[in-house]
Amino acid sequence: MYITYLFRNQIQYRLEYLTEHCILAVAFFLPLSLHLATIFLGCATVLWLGKMLASRKILFKRTPFDQLVMLLVLISAASIGMSPNKEFSFYNYYHLMGRYVLLYYLVINNIHSIDQVKRLVFSLLSSAVLVSLYGFYQYLHGVDISAFEWVDGEQFPELKTRIFSTMGNPNLLAGFLVIVMSLTAGLAFHSQKAQLKVLLFSIVIVLGGCLVLTYSRGAWLSILVVIGIYGKLYNRKIFVITLCLLLALVLFHNGVLERFVSIASPTTDSSSALRIALWESTLAMIIDKPILGIGWGAYWMVYPKYDFFLSDPTIKMFHAHNMYLHIAAEIGIPGLMVFLAILYGHTRKAMTVLNLTQNCWVAGLMLGVVASILGIAISGLTDYIMYNIQMSMLFWLLNAIVVTVWQSDCRYNR
Repeated sequence: MYITYLFRNQIQYRLEYLTEHCILAVAFFLPLSLHLATIFLGCATVLWLGKMLASRKILFKRTPFDQLVMLLVLISAASIGMSPNKEFSFYNYYHLMGRYVLLYYLVINNIHSIDQVKRLVFSLLSSAVLVSLYGFYQYLHGVDISAFEWVDGEQFPELKTRIFSTMGNPNLLAGFLVIVMSLTAGLAFHSQKAQLKVLLFSIVIVLGGCLVLTYSRGAWLSILVVIGIYGKLYNRKIFVITLCLLLALVLFHNGVLERFVSIASPTTDSSSALRIALWESTLAMIIDKPILGIGWGAYWMVYPKYDFFLSDPTIKMFHAHNMYLHIAAEIGIPGLMVFLAILYGHTRKAMTVLNLTQNCWVAGLMLGVVASILGIAISGLTDYIMYNIQMSMLFWLLNAIVVTVWQSDCRYNR
């Protein structure tokens, strides 16, 4: 009996070890290779089920957000009935929503200690550095973007290079960098070890340099808001100093200055004018179907009917360039309200931990998470980066980290 007990414990320990490292691999490969991240997500799921079989228990922790998450899952499923292609929407739904919810609960149920959370966060930071270095490589070797429709060539004739690294699109890369920069800066501000503080601020500088080279105006505005958040929650001097540095960059770099100035006159830039037209079309979708929307993942199918700008049925638009309008259009206004409740709830929970914890590392992490989630919220006004699978997985990963830190076995970490 005792030997059986030891054997079972040994198996469970190995399963826990492997599960954790598969989750770390998901975080590491998330911006590098969605295919590999998905493989490790599947491996982690199998190992989690193996842990349940070995322990003969249902290893599932309840969270304060279970009802909201389930409500979002159900509303999204119900919206499939409104889709013009229900088979496609169903296939897209269970592949994506299943992936997001699975990652969320995998982290919550298999990452238990602050040391594990640290390893998870540093796995993400490590991959972000690699993504940025590859972005610099693209810039130095001149990736010609004239063939892509990312820049109005007439308004910005000198802007020939916008880096996109492994993310495939400059705006997606910029959104990813805003999130990870926010997270890293929070850890750096609260770090008590000089060497770690220098390392973290060095990472912020590398990511920030890469962010500038994306020439993503929405992300630049988001990072200004994030800096304001740090000034409010941590130290006003940070806001003033960083703002001065950014202004210097804008004034002495013509390309950056031109992109910033164009924000004030969106109708003269074709990409900005298209965004405004997309918002008008999306509002029309919401007015027509406010409750369940047009169907999960059906935006590109329905858009030609509401194309008031291009009037070309052959052109496909896959998202609305506005997170809130897009979500409301696809799954209805109630679905948007539930999503906002999830976003607000996790942000508030992170603020609770930030205000009560006496652990400096946890305080820095929660400060970074709050800034990251608010960065997503702000960037959502001009883009919908969570249309990208990796970005949505990152959003749910951040939420899971908040719950993990808050939960009983590491609550406030005193």
